[in-house]
Amino acid sequence: MDEPKPIILDKYTMYGYNSAYMHNLRINDEIDLQILCILQEKARIPNAEVARQVGMAPSAVLERIRKLEERGIIEGYEVRLNPHPFGQGLAAFMFIEVDPTANGTLGNRLATLPGVQEVHQVAGPDGYLVKLRAAHPRALGLIIRDQVQTLPGVRATHTQVVLDTIKETRRIALESPAE
Repeated sequence: MDEPKPIILDKYTMYGYNSAYMHNLRINDEIDLQILCILQEKARIPNAEVARQVGMAPSAVLERIRKLEERGIIEGYEVRLNPHPFGQGLAAFMFIEVDPTANGTLGNRLATLPGVQEVHQVAGPDGYLVKLRAAHPRALGLIIRDQVQTLPGVRATHTQVVLDTIKETRRIALESPAE
């Protein structure tokens, strides 16, 4: 039996996705999108409940999820932990100005440091934006002074301490906000 052809939905065009991009993702239909929305909301939901919500047999839903994983659309499942009980309640964002003579491995070195949660290469005078977590300002200072600023290729750092987090998510917008 032939696999269903991907359907390009108008809402993707609205978000700037083009047909070729969606075809490469191989989202087959609205049911795949429903499954993705359900899993983003609650990754530990039983397969039978996902099947009930989309109106399909559990085996068919399991097969769809497996294919979404194989294609890299679903990258994995993770638990969101409260950082405070683990002594990592202080969050900060650090802009790192990179020495132009650096050999391009700074991002990978930053990613290995304890307390570093995210490393983003950015445009502009700063080469990287890094999200860090630490127990308190002194611990953050030690990470910056003893680990980050000593790395070859770091010219300067500028750090902003987070006072309050209003929203923090890894969810991807799959539906139009009007829906």
